[in-house]
Amino acid sequence: MRNGILGAASAMFLVGTLAGVSGLVGAYPIYGGQAVRYLVAAAFLLLITRILGLRFVRLTLRETLCLGGLTMLGLVLFNVCVVESTRASGPALVGTVLGTVPLALALAGGRPAPRVLAGASVVVAGATLATGLGSGNLTGLLWALGALVGEVSFSVLAIPLLPKLGAIRVSAYSTALAVPMLVVVGLANEGAGMFRVPTASEVLGFGYLAIVVTVVAFFLWYSSLPRLGPGPAGLFAGLIPVGAIVTGVVLGVATPSAYDLLGAGLVIAGIVVGLTARRSPAAVPAPVQTHDEGRERATNL
Repeated sequence: MRNGILGAASAMFLVGTLAGVSGLVGAYPIYGGQAVRYLVAAAFLLLITRILGLRFVRLTLRETLCLGGLTMLGLVLFNVCVVESTRASGPALVGTVLGTVPLALALAGGRPAPRVLAGASVVVAGATLATGLGSGNLTGLLWALGALVGEVSFSVLAIPLLPKLGAIRVSAYSTALAVPMLVVVGLANEGAGMFRVPTASEVLGFGYLAIVVTVVAFFLWYSSLPRLGPGPAGLFAGLIPVGAIVTGVVLGVATPSAYDLLGAGLVIAGIVVGLTARRSPAAVPAPVQTHDEGRERATNL
């Protein structure tokens, strides 16, 4: 369980660091940039699957629908909704709504232990305080709620896939599938101008987003999710604003306020409360080995 805790905490912290590098790619067309990010990430992940000898796995219809839903909702819809909510009412509203992810995942996990619910509520309060309630409008709220659905789907729809595919292949297949979806959305919104030659700083920014925030964070999250279950794992989503705060300090672009620090403290306290709950039965069934999966067991993470 310790590895699951460290993996989930690291994954969500790394996701939070994207705020610190967003300025490097802010001038690039949004949807084209996301397509580039996932294209680079998919290339690395597919290369890793080949190096590790992880063969392509044929999915059932149900599994294919889960993968398609995971990609459409958890990657494409999530990014579109975050972008549009930010355009409509600024980043504070969508950040606050996404702060409820721990509570949503706790409820989605079935019958959460009271301490998990209590911890999730404290994490939500801390994430909300660290993000700032800000001002918003109905349009921004609706887009933010769509982003919440996407973020929850990113975990819930992966649960049936992880025992068969493992963390690396779920990450590789979903990021590869997201590229054509984002291209379609980008062409509809930005036309041919969705792509251009990136500057040197944009290359660095996209490289960080693709390798650290996507490849590394996706792998860590999907490796931890089966070990912890969606409820306890969801607590660590509260570390996203904490990662943003720390990154801002390290890069010298922002100084945390007292509310930021208090919110970060509440997040950590909520995680500790939630993790002291008695562990419920595993949310993800143990992997079932097929005729040639035994030799992959050491690498099918």
